[in-house]
Formats: sequence, structure tokens, C-alpha cells
Amino acid sequence: MTYDSAATRARLLAAAYDEFVQVGFAGARVGRIADTASANKQAIYAYFGSKEALFDAVLGDRLRVLADVVPFTPADLPGYTAALFDELTSDPSLQRLTQWKMLERPEASDQEQEAHLTKAGDLAAYYGVPLTTAMDAMMIALAAAQSWNTTAPTIRNPRDEDAGARLAAHRAALVAAVTATVGTLLGEPAGER
Repeated sequence: MTYDSAATRARLLAAAYDEFVQVGFAGARVGRIADTASANKQAIYAYFGSKEALFDAVLGDRLRVLADVVPFTPADLPGYTAALFDELTSDPSLQRLTQWKMLERPEASDQEQEAHLTKAGDLAAYYGVPLTTAMDAMMIALAAAQSWNTTAPTIRNPRDEDAGARLAAHRAALVAAVTATVGTLLGEPAGER
């Protein structure tokens, strides 16, 4: 039997993703991850160096997948937010991983910093606004995209509306909110002034 380093690394990432989603960073056990991946604990340290680095690798991997599935266009921040919302509501595990990350390791990783700054830089250039203003708009859009999974499922619906209709109404509201944010913070694109 030949040893496949890339396959072992991929199995470790998949097992770690499942473990971190279920129990968070603090509750995750390196031994369980290794067992699930049919590897040994030493492989985790050889590939990733530490549990912290493994968590960062899992987040980075999921951010790359998310970036591929939901491409960013500075000309349509509301559309980007809606597409991100759709992806997050269709994959509750990703939302849960993000929530664990925010609870247990609230500082932004280098990959998160780079992703957010790149998008904010694109917004700043497109609208001709300072980077800090574009970053504010980006953070509002990201918070809006995550809003359903953060609160809505835990709040009882007093009118017993259809869950699909409620989700659609929430999506429409967040698009309207981000559209207002664009108008308030960003204004017209730089080329249209």
C-alpha cells in the first residue's frame, strides 16, 4: 500500500472541519480528528504544526471554497450579500464553524484580513471612497449575510408564517439594508460622478 500525503492532508482537513463544526475549537480533540481521518496525531502536527494552525487551515479552506462559490463584484454589494446569504443558509455547518470561530478566536486570521481588505479595496476603488469607509460597508454586508443563522432560527415566529416565506422576506430585507448602506456610505461609483 502506497502512502498518499495529499490524501491524508485532505482527510485531516475534512475530519477537522466536522469536529470543529460539532464542538468548536476548544472542544475539538486532535485524537478524534486523527482517528476519523484514519491517520495518527503526529500527522496533524507534521502537516499543520498545531491545533490552532489546523483550525486556521480549515477556515482558510472554507473561505476559498466560499470565494469560489460566491464571487465578489464591487458594483453589486447587495447582490453579493444575497448570494452569500443563500450559500450560508444552504450550508448551516459553515455558519456554525464561523460562529465558533467568532466565539473562541475572535481575532481575524491573516487570510480573513486579506480577504476582507481585498474586497474593501475593490469597493474603495470602484466608489472612490476611503478604505475605512469601504471596510465599514463590507462589514455591514457580511453581518447582514450572516444575520439569519445568527438569530432567526432561534426566535419563535409569532405568526407561524411559512419558513420559506419568512426566509425570502428576510433575504429581501437584507438586500434593501445593504442597498441603503451602499447609497449612504459609498454613494455613486467614481466613474458616474
